[in-house]
Amino acid sequence: MRTQGGYKTRQRDMILNLLKNNTDCHLSADEIANMLKNDGNKVGTTTVYRYLEKLQSEGVVRKYTADKDKARYSYAEKECREHFHLKCTMCGAVLCADCDFMSELCGHISTDHGFAVSPSKTVLYGICSKCAENAKAGV
Repeated sequence: MRTQGGYKTRQRDMILNLLKNNTDCHLSADEIANMLKNDGNKVGTTTVYRYLEKLQSEGVVRKYTADKDKARYSYAEKECREHFHLKCTMCGAVLCADCDFMSELCGHISTDHGFAVSPSKTVLYGICSKCAENAKAGV
């Protein structure tokens, strides 16, 4: 069976299913390879990297680079592909920022700065409310 980015393979399906089953996590390629290995699947890290890049180019997987340039990946649910995201630098949580203001911001940047923002690839970094509360409480 052929997909948008090539052939559908068992390795591709294993990686995609792992990400779909861990939507609350943003995993590195090494973590994905180790999780697959721990489940008894023989998938090399190079294969994981290759498929993650393919899945990202298909728009099925999101890639985040932060944490000292170490890329992390997550499943990009259909309703979650065309808007900004907010990433907490303390706990790593990623929140959707799908609101009219972000659309206005894109319009402003386009009109006033001549730059077309790609919301599906834009992540704003900061601290989530839960981590801010914990920091205030000294937790």
